[in-house]
Amino acid sequence: MNALPLMPKATAVWLIEKTALTFTQIAEFCGMHPLEVQAIADGEVAQGIVGYNPVKNHQVTQAEIERCEKDPAQRLKILPAPNPIHRRSKGARYTPVAKRNDRPDAIAFLLRNFPQLSEVQMVKLLGTTKDTIEKVRTRQHWNSPNIKPRDPVILGLCSQTDLNAMVNAANERLAREGQAVPQPIELDNDPI
Repeated sequence: MNALPLMPKATAVWLIEKTALTFTQIAEFCGMHPLEVQAIADGEVAQGIVGYNPVKNHQVTQAEIERCEKDPAQRLKILPAPNPIHRRSKGARYTPVAKRNDRPDAIAFLLRNFPQLSEVQMVKLLGTTKDTIEKVRTRQHWNSPNIKPRDPVILGLCSQTDLNAMVNAANERLAREGQAVPQPIELDNDPI
């Protein structure tokens, strides 16, 4: 199924009022039936709906509309949406106060399951400090008895995509250095 424009009926209203496109062209672009577009044009449907300009809102170009106006057999093509994956900008990662106590648990999880990650990678991933990582590793953290390894993705401290990227980068670094990728540490009663 093709991607549809935002607010299809409002977009159809605008295209009917401002262009010379056929009802079929508008219907296919907006994901509607041509008779529904005709009813909008006749004022039977969508009364009071303000037209939504798809050109101004980067869903289609004016050149694309003009191309289709010249040839009724042509179909409008919606512009691809910008990448929905939002990349975080550089700088310190903010962690809400409510989740800050979860960081040591996440650090313990990473130390246990992904020993190939460097301290710098963990700092970037969790927004923590090297000092905190070292204290969790050596069990010198003030809350060491209560630290239980928990997945940082489930805790909401990082995304799975970011974690996978860091682990892949660490594995590639070890491969370049000719080292084997360490296996997760399996300890019985040890929290780390």
